[in-house]
Amino acid sequence: MRDPDFWDAPPPPPPPFPPGAPPVLHMEAPAPRIRRGDVRAALLALLHERPQNGYQMIQDIEERSRGVWRPSPGSVYPALQQLEDEGLVTGDEGGGSRTYRLTEQGRDQAARHADDAPWVEVARTVPDEHHELRLLWAQLNEAFSHLIHTGGERQMEEAKKLIKQTRRSIFQILAED
Repeated sequence: MRDPDFWDAPPPPPPPFPPGAPPVLHMEAPAPRIRRGDVRAALLALLHERPQNGYQMIQDIEERSRGVWRPSPGSVYPALQQLEDEGLVTGDEGGGSRTYRLTEQGRDQAARHADDAPWVEVARTVPDEHHELRLLWAQLNEAFSHLIHTGGERQMEEAKKLIKQTRRSIFQILAED
């Protein structure tokens, strides 16, 4: 039996982006090299400083790596669970989040590797001249996201002109060589 409300309903409005385009800007730059165990080492190092929740640790890693490395929750929370299973950390529920702290065994292990800061090594895998570009791109992405969600028609038109001109200018810079 055919549901007329479903089949005869008008199609949803098109998204504000071209089909297949992501709703955010992505910069294709040299990808940072993250080694196996870097997430684990970073979490232990951060918890050696103070108890934190997973989200705080993700933010700290991103900040300390100068925006080069932002581990996903899908890599951080399983690593925290493994550290908890090994008896190196313990998690306490409170205020709507889980705060992790090192156990005595975890403090011993973290102290042995206190000088290892995996975010420094990960940041070094991206050439220095790309760090500022990555930061500027992230800031542009944030502004673009605000424009898409809150911009009016006039603001959208001005932004389109600016983006087109910026694209042309970048290609002119590239053509100079």
